[in-house]
Amino acid sequence: MAITFRKCLTATSLIVFVLLSILQEGCAPKNSSGWDPEKGLQGTLSISGAFALYPLVVLWSEQFKEVHPHVRFNISAGGAGKGIADALTGMVDIGLVSRDIHQQEFERGGYVIHVARDAVVATVSDQNPNLGFLLRQGIKQDEFRRLFVDGTAAAWNQINPSFSDDDLHVYVRSDAAGAAETWAAYLGHSQEDLKGIGIFGDPGMAEAIQKNPHAIGFNNINYVYNIKTGKQFPGIRVVPIDLNGDGTLAPDENFYDNLDSLTNAVATGKYPSPPSRNLSFLVKGKPKDTVLIEFIKFVLTHESQSLLLENGYIPLNEEQLLEERTKLN
Repeated sequence: MAITFRKCLTATSLIVFVLLSILQEGCAPKNSSGWDPEKGLQGTLSISGAFALYPLVVLWSEQFKEVHPHVRFNISAGGAGKGIADALTGMVDIGLVSRDIHQQEFERGGYVIHVARDAVVATVSDQNPNLGFLLRQGIKQDEFRRLFVDGTAAAWNQINPSFSDDDLHVYVRSDAAGAAETWAAYLGHSQEDLKGIGIFGDPGMAEAIQKNPHAIGFNNINYVYNIKTGKQFPGIRVVPIDLNGDGTLAPDENFYDNLDSLTNAVATGKYPSPPSRNLSFLVKGKPKDTVLIEFIKFVLTHESQSLLLENGYIPLNEEQLLEERTKLN
């Protein structure tokens, strides 16, 4: 049955989704599921994890329920680390993951299916006194490393002499987050190596950045760009990466003005990986449950993937879709 997707995320719906997820204290394990001759597919799927993937999974679940009205979903956000832990302990059917899986997580039975791609970007307030310099010059990878890993700079001009002598505040994530792990991987480290003021969640990070003109942090792109307009939200700006390290932002390095331009840069490899990344489902062991398998198959259809670009994600290409579908055989 073909479905035409018309729903997309807005700033309001994104906030509502996240607030609802925070209000949920946990996810109950699913009920028995399967196929009923009269009702069709029925059962419950419990899902938790990455803030980056949560809003998209909510949309997918709504569309799935239009076809299978007797399937229920319990979905909550709480960070990739929580999603992985919940899935591996059997608390949920699917953990939402926005980072690479560690070897010990595979050894505990983690089975990964990629469902989309997105990216993490550095962010500052649009009132940052160095915004003009940042947008013209960007920041080099080694300068980001000095900011987030060395943690020794107390003023902006200690990173770059062109910058002001204003105080510098570095924000990192306080929760086990895919965004933090991915950003740290770009710098050649792990989340535990990041130094700064801990902020919980992507919404919290974006709000903290907007309120502090002297701060720098990082966010998933959907917490920086307005889906409806494609422009960056008021109060927050992406910090460009000076990819070739020459101290200026060349035209082929400057793709941050709108969401379409950035997602195209991610899809074509112009924006580096990391901090672009896979977004994935993690389940414990190869899926066997009927409802679980059918939902994953649904997510890997062209119709479901058509939701991605209009909502600030990058769909899997045909080769990637085939590879992920094969994991269900």
